Amino acid sequence: MTKELFEQFRKNLAVKNSDAISKSYRQTTSKLNEKYYELDSEISNCRQVGSYGRRTAVHGVSDLDMAFILPWEVYDRFNKYENNKQSALLAEIRLILKEKFPNRDVKAQQQVVSIDFTDYIVEVLPAFLNEDGSYTYPDANDGGQWRTCNPISEIDETNSLNQLKNHNLKRLCKMIRAWKNDHGVPMKGMLIDTLCYQFLKGTTDYDTKSYSAYGEMTKDFFAYLVDIDQEKEQWRAPGSGSIVTKSGNFHPKAKKALRRLQEALDDPEVAHERWSAVFGENFPEYVEEEKRQAIARNEIKNLEQFIGQKFSLDIHYNLEIDCTVKNEGDQLRNLMSRIGLYKIPKQRELTFYVKHINVPPPFKLYWKVRNVGPEAIRRNMLRGQIQMDSGYHQITEHSDFQGEHYVECFAVKENICVARGRIVVPI
Repeated sequence: MTKELFEQFRKNLAVKNSDAISKSYRQTTSKLNEKYYELDSEISNCRQVGSYGRRTAVHGVSDLDMAFILPWEVYDRFNKYENNKQSALLAEIRLILKEKFPNRDVKAQQQVVSIDFTDYIVEVLPAFLNEDGSYTYPDANDGGQWRTCNPISEIDETNSLNQLKNHNLKRLCKMIRAWKNDHGVPMKGMLIDTLCYQFLKGTTDYDTKSYSAYGEMTKDFFAYLVDIDQEKEQWRAPGSGSIVTKSGNFHPKAKKALRRLQEALDDPEVAHERWSAVFGENFPEYVEEEKRQAIARNEIKNLEQFIGQKFSLDIHYNLEIDCTVKNEGDQLRNLMSRIGLYKIPKQRELTFYVKHINVPPPFKLYWKVRNVGPEAIRRNMLRGQIQMDSGYHQITEHSDFQGEHYVECFAVKENICVARGRIVVPI
């Protein structure tokens, strides 16, 4: 079963709108080639970079990076400017692309020009190719300066180790993205790819293994993650050696994932449930027999919705929710921490609220209340719809029936889910 589940999991994570993405890249490239080279080409002078270029992105990827190689004469022209040369270059490219996409939001932003295609954003990095294969690019911050990067060496090194490790590197990167997106872990894609690279580079255990060993491989990766010094803030990217920083503390959620993955290995009876808990909505569903029969009899409808089907996912902010249990005298998280097997009594009023969020405004909040378990099936109450917040950053529910329910909250900014929080609701 392990092999089939993880193989399907990998397929579920594949980027499904690649044709639309490729069209956006081609249109952008064609316009810039026409302007700077008088060339009719949709592919010349363009390189896909970032997670999409490294082929470690998953479906729902929101930021798509491309480098467009400009002639050095353009650098010479802008370098003669007295004031912010880099800002002027970005402004020129913005005007060119706005002409191509008049109905799109096109912005010049610090180092890139972004084009909002609604379901994703293409970020164009204007680049000048150096002899060593690195790029010189503009940074408009703090009065402007020229910087260098080498994303192609990152792609090449990722590809190289991926081949040596039987294609397991990129698959591991994608699985960890699924965990990050499902649990709201503040980790950027480059950090995920860097840590997966370092983990597999440091072991030979999975050099010839494949899907049937992914239960063990993911468990070992999370053990590696948990062992990282919590004070460590920087790593070096594969290939380029560029500094990669962390944007939040991933240790607590990594510890929880490690515990669940170990339980999956120790007890085959709970393996699927634990893997689903770690990897989320893209992990293949296993329908319990009772639920399968009820669905077959058309007695229930599964109304669950998933945030990744409504918005692109790019989790890199923190969002924590808690719950006030009326007449219990404390918050739900404190009650569960203080009382080992605490269960909420029936007929209690529950107020779920945002306890902490660091997403810069403006953003929108959405809530999901999920009922699960045999009683939810019998009562035809398998809820799970996603609803917009009323404006008060809280929702009120009632503990009507027994089960291991949960509530989630999502922060959506510019059509991208950038933070999510979850709390288990044991009744």
